[in-house]
Amino acid sequence: MSPDDLLAALDPEQRAVATALRGPVCVLAGAGTGKTRALTHRIAYGIRTGVYRPDHVLAVTFTARAAGEMRTRLRTLGAGGVQARTFHAAALRQLSYFWPKVVGGAPPRIAEAKAQLVAEAARRVGLPSDRTGVRDLAAEVEWAKVSLVVPDEYALAAAAVDRVVPGGHDASAVARLMTAYEQVKDERGVIDFEDVLLLLAAMLAERADVGDQVRGQYRHFVVDEYQDVSPLQQYLLDQWLGGRRELCVVGDPSQTIYSFAGATPHHLLSFTRVHPEAQVVRLVRDYRSTPQVVELANRVIVAGATERGGSAPLELRAQRPDGPQVRWAAYADDEAEAAGVAAAAARLVADGVPAREIAVLYRTNAQSEAFEEALSAAGVPYQVRGGERFFARRDVREAIVYLRGGARAADVDVPLPEAARDLLRNAGWTDQAPATRGAARERWEALTALARLADEVDARVRDEGRTATVADLVTELDERAAAQHAPAVDGVTLASLHAAKGLEWDAVFLTGLSEGLLPTALAETPDAIAEERRLLYVGVTRAREHLQLSYARSRLPGGRPNRRASRFLEGLWPGSSPRAAARRQDAEEDPRTTLTTAVLLRWREQRAAELGVAPGRVLATHVLHAVAQRRPGTRAELAQVPGIGAQTLARLGDDIVAAVLDATGAPARPGPR
Repeated sequence: MSPDDLLAALDPEQRAVATALRGPVCVLAGAGTGKTRALTHRIAYGIRTGVYRPDHVLAVTFTARAAGEMRTRLRTLGAGGVQARTFHAAALRQLSYFWPKVVGGAPPRIAEAKAQLVAEAARRVGLPSDRTGVRDLAAEVEWAKVSLVVPDEYALAAAAVDRVVPGGHDASAVARLMTAYEQVKDERGVIDFEDVLLLLAAMLAERADVGDQVRGQYRHFVVDEYQDVSPLQQYLLDQWLGGRRELCVVGDPSQTIYSFAGATPHHLLSFTRVHPEAQVVRLVRDYRSTPQVVELANRVIVAGATERGGSAPLELRAQRPDGPQVRWAAYADDEAEAAGVAAAAARLVADGVPAREIAVLYRTNAQSEAFEEALSAAGVPYQVRGGERFFARRDVREAIVYLRGGARAADVDVPLPEAARDLLRNAGWTDQAPATRGAARERWEALTALARLADEVDARVRDEGRTATVADLVTELDERAAAQHAPAVDGVTLASLHAAKGLEWDAVFLTGLSEGLLPTALAETPDAIAEERRLLYVGVTRAREHLQLSYARSRLPGGRPNRRASRFLEGLWPGSSPRAAARRQDAEEDPRTTLTTAVLLRWREQRAAELGVAPGRVLATHVLHAVAQRRPGTRAELAQVPGIGAQTLARLGDDIVAAVLDATGAPARPGPR
């Protein structure tokens, strides 16, 4: 692509980013506005016009997936020599290179997790070392380190930001734990991920020769998701720059959702004060979502700014055609919500929406279990984001071994998609999905993701004017494995709102939107409540076309409906407030339906216990509620209930009718069997 071709592919604001080749530059980019497109075209344009050399550019982002996507786009634009890495990946590479020269010997081993080290430190200072307590203390140690807070200053720093000390401990006890933690690491000869940044920054600051070498290599910096930069990351960035101005930052204060981990929008919000000469570009044209989704997103975030009297956030302007209306749903209980969402997801899949383009998002990981059960009962494949890493799976590692071996002997005349599938069959892959769920289906989904990746590599290489080989696929897999950039698995994604950041889907279900869940009951300060609202905003902006927001009025089936919808939904729920809608639904609900539901739920629990299966596998919750509403008195009437198939009728028909009659107190009615 020529320089003019690169600019022609951009809208006016994106073009302003691409042509602002000299820093400092601040890009305020709303969700879905094409910031990655603008950044990659900026880098490619700088290279095409001779302003940049590819090896002089370092693009830094926050997730391995985002870095991998950026590298792929840069390579497509002819800028394959640019380094695009996470902060930790870039720092680790430099630290590993300089350690033998500066310190001598091999660099220390990085501890894979803090838990064991923190547990030992906790025992030494007399703090509880149970699993939950250690997890919370480990998170606090991490927050202190990325915030550049040393033990002696911990109490003052925590108080200054109204930070709740974990476990109800005294701040001085946590400070002693931090000191003990560093001692444990030293004794075991390991460092943690925060140390990678700290040690490299110290080398750059204290060793002029090291600083000069790195700054001679990297002369132009791009930092994505700048609203999530921690003080430690900013300190390292300052050392990389060494006082130079060649910096382009991109971010959106409305998407700051990691302050609990030390991220702060301060650096983005104060960028123009630190760099008064900075060019500022605002990206507000939303190419991701329909006008219906964009309107809701704007209302969510503007309401928060109005409540707090803060500065006006970026208001998105939809660029896509109209789509379906946003859907709203209040369910009786958590189980009903999960079943309703699973049924809606199944309808979307039946209508042609790929399962991998559907996501169910929630506030905490503990909420995933109900949705896993409901999707499984509905026959909808799913994947839980945040589970086992794709490239750590044994079946994936074995498949890559087969592909690597086949790369040396593959017939170059056989198209890559066909050759890859032949090799994957040796690893146990089949053309058809297994009928069973569980591990067998998960294995098939993972290997199928490799097969689809072969298709993507083949198309990209053919666009470059050559024939793709298995070796090209292996190279792609090696790069992705190094960056933990997993290919998409064909299943509905279950993820927390935090884990969904940076992702997007055709259809999104935002669930559990009740007080105590969102905002979480732990959010007690105005700043914490504001961040919970930003979480909802991030969730809304993940949806391209279909969006449903829901909550459950009770935790358990038959329980007291004492939940109320999230305060963030007030004024947004169509027709009336969600609380008024819930009261109206409660008033209209037939008490006979409520009683029948309770009886059927008890019957289902007993049958599930007898069979040793989950209740949803006996009878799906949405079908159970449909039965309760119709209260069939015969098998013939039961057969008319949506969701009751021939097999269910044959296995459970008599029992279901008996339970209904027991609930209504009606005598058995004769009818055709």
